Amino acid sequence: MAIGGVMGSLGGDITATFVNPAGLGFYRTGEVVFTPSFSLNNNKSTFRNGSTFTDNKNSFNIGTIGWVDGFSFKGDPSSNNSYSIGFTQLASYNNVIHYSGLNNYSSFSEQFAEEFANSKTSIDQILNTNSALPYTAAPALYTYLIDTVWNVNDYIIRSSPETILDAGQALKQDVMKTTKGGMYELAFAYADNKKGKLLMGATLGIPIIYYKSNSVINETDTSSNTNNLFSSARFTDDFKTTGAGVNLKLGVIYRPQEYIRLGLALHTPSVIYQRDTRSTSLFNEREGSDSVRDEFVSSDMFTEDGAGKNAYVQTTPWKAIASVSYVFREIENVKKQRAFISADIEYINHRSARFSVDEDTDENESKKTYYKALNNAVKDFYKGSFNFRVGGELKFNILMARLGFAYYTSPYKDGSLKANKMLLSGGLGYRNKGFFIDLTYVHNLSKDVHFPYRLEARDNTYASLKQTQGNISATVGVKF
Repeated sequence: MAIGGVMGSLGGDITATFVNPAGLGFYRTGEVVFTPSFSLNNNKSTFRNGSTFTDNKNSFNIGTIGWVDGFSFKGDPSSNNSYSIGFTQLASYNNVIHYSGLNNYSSFSEQFAEEFANSKTSIDQILNTNSALPYTAAPALYTYLIDTVWNVNDYIIRSSPETILDAGQALKQDVMKTTKGGMYELAFAYADNKKGKLLMGATLGIPIIYYKSNSVINETDTSSNTNNLFSSARFTDDFKTTGAGVNLKLGVIYRPQEYIRLGLALHTPSVIYQRDTRSTSLFNEREGSDSVRDEFVSSDMFTEDGAGKNAYVQTTPWKAIASVSYVFREIENVKKQRAFISADIEYINHRSARFSVDEDTDENESKKTYYKALNNAVKDFYKGSFNFRVGGELKFNILMARLGFAYYTSPYKDGSLKANKMLLSGGLGYRNKGFFIDLTYVHNLSKDVHFPYRLEARDNTYASLKQTQGNISATVGVKF
């Protein structure tokens, strides 16, 4: 972490298990490590030129924990093999996003109207205990947030806030999304060192996902018209997903000269079996006549009195890493090595992510159609991206000083969506008599976007996000 996350060709660290397992081949002894960390998170959100909101969400996280051991071959001390078992947190989902502003362009209720219109089903079919749209269109129809409206010679589906937008007025929108959890990986790795020239390795990874979110969007009429059948609405969406899967990481490191290391690693897609649970609620405060009343409903009414459940398979993007390292005074006795500098170039094909049914049965035909459309949306929205990392270390006998830099480019195909991430890092290390401790600080500057809802008929509105995060980590280890 202190050297920007560089580990494609450097090796000699247990984190090679999760990047390029060939790097484990530099081990000739064993070690056990433990890495706690603490994150200081600050978000700034701006929506439709409105006020900028700042939210803080600090959390404890888990760094790499594990064991690695290297064994030299009898009669050939220049060759050896190594094994490792490691566990790490790949991502933290602990976050808060909050933004608010005036919107005279669209309403979140329009997505429900579109969804109902595209479903080609009747109101009675939607408003039953086995609804095809229990979390969205069904609550909107039940509370009269959307309804059928006569237009010239036919009925169309309209949402009540659209009358405000048609009159040139604006809606006050407020969005709050709170997320928790993380993505973790348990990994088993093996590396083979051929006389210090060619190192090869493989990792079997087991990714584990726990994600929980609560999203609330409030919409309020800002016009002075008290007869438009809409005053305010609040939509709440509670979602949770858990899952586990498998992946494979393959890597090689070649040393054409004793002080140069060239690395190449390929990460296969993770195939993850996931289970979702979801429940929503909608409150619609209406105005305009004595017969109008406020309405509230939960999605449980349309899912047989319980949170909805769904199981599916997610296939994550594949990844490739090319790397080079230069080690000053590269000799077998690492105590006499004085410094290194290393760089990684990483390519991630984000648009290759896929979703599919968990079981290929006739009953899942409608799910297949949905996931096919979802996969096409992924291909249209995302692209492949390059990430760059560089870092180095200076060694002073038992003390080390480290610096690093990383830049992650946007995964979005649309260039108007400004997104990137930059990491600035530094740290100190201490090694003496089989004991070591490493302290690191990583400063994360990120830009991203957040869509409160999506419409098919026109361009979507979104919030611009700026995140500043400080991560403090300490690795404690013992060699044996």
